[in-house]
Amino acid sequence: MQKISMNDAKKIEGGLGFWGGVGIGAIIIFLAGVIDGYVRPTKCD
Repeated sequence: MQKISMNDAKKIEGGLGFWGGVGIGAIIIFLAGVIDGYVRPTKCD
């Protein structure tokens, strides 16, 4: 294992990011709505 300095650690990039989290959240909410509509269908008024 190699030790790195604090400056080098701050330069490391990666991870999901804000918009990636928003996208995954939107997909989960959409799928929850589809499943809810399939399991518990209601009439449109």
